[in-house]
Amino acid sequence: MSGNFLTIPSDDSIQRRSRSSSLTDLISAFDTKAQAHSDLQKITAFSGHFDKNAKPTFSKDEYGKPIPGSKTEYRGAEAQARVCTEMKELCEIINEYGKPPCKSLLPPDLQCATKVISFGELFTIYTVISDKLVGILLRTRKYGLTYFEGEVLFQKRDDDVPVFLMQSMQDIRTYCDNKALQARRSVSPMPH
Repeated sequence: MSGNFLTIPSDDSIQRRSRSSSLTDLISAFDTKAQAHSDLQKITAFSGHFDKNAKPTFSKDEYGKPIPGSKTEYRGAEAQARVCTEMKELCEIINEYGKPPCKSLLPPDLQCATKVISFGELFTIYTVISDKLVGILLRTRKYGLTYFEGEVLFQKRDDDVPVFLMQSMQDIRTYCDNKALQARRSVSPMPH
């Protein structure tokens, strides 16, 4: 075999070469990922390897948003979906414990209100469920699900302020469920 230059390689040497090339590919992929992680640590202010001379580059769309596919992006989407669920639950409570408003006494922009409850009564009921009533109430008003006067409502001071449910419960359920689903679908696939 030493004198014959036209030898055909055995299956064993082909398998060794393919194993060696797949190992090389794995090592290369690991090195690439390690380098990307190292570069990220240089621009992350909270890492032990922060380099204040390294300047991150972001487009306007990326600025202030988590890295696509990161756990931060996933947790943010889950939190947004949870808030949608809490908005729906708050509206369910207003619907269950509130009373139909006297439409003849309401101004034209509140004619579509379906239920009304005082903030004091709502506070008493809802604090058993969650301590985030005011924040969730502000969020429901932002999306047109509820209405109340004033910037923020405070316990005792604003107990008599009426809180209006502005849509039917079916519409609110559909809206909140779709918004929660949209938040969960907006996330890039989780990294492995």
